[in-house]
Amino acid sequence: MAAPDPRTVAVVAAGGVVGSLGRYAVGLALPHAPGTFPWATFLVNVSGSLAMGLLVAWLVTHPGAHRLARPFVGVGVLGGWTTFSTLAVDTVRLGDGHEQLALLYVAATFVVGILAVGLGSLIGRRTWPDISGAQEDS
Repeated sequence: MAAPDPRTVAVVAAGGVVGSLGRYAVGLALPHAPGTFPWATFLVNVSGSLAMGLLVAWLVTHPGAHRLARPFVGVGVLGGWTTFSTLAVDTVRLGDGHEQLALLYVAATFVVGILAVGLGSLIGRRTWPDISGAQEDS
């Protein structure tokens, strides 16, 4: 196994700082009391899904994009922005007396997150022309 490229590691780390600090700020701006819906985590995960759909659409339509764009934005920024671990902790905490809300939270996060990726991809494909020369099926 080859050693990772130091530039790639650096841009992933830099992007992670950006995403993590943003997520932390949203958590401070939208705190939730025990037993209530964790809106901050829900919003960062869904918005991160939307952004990932946009990123993938942009990368597909721009094959000449800088090779560090995906690691910086996709792995770094969006990896730091979204959070499965906090979703898991929030769910366990809700499950202690608020089981229905916990199930709603998990279901809403996954369903809305998947829809957000699809929406981001659709918006991106309609916004950015495919400069690769490939024709999209209609």
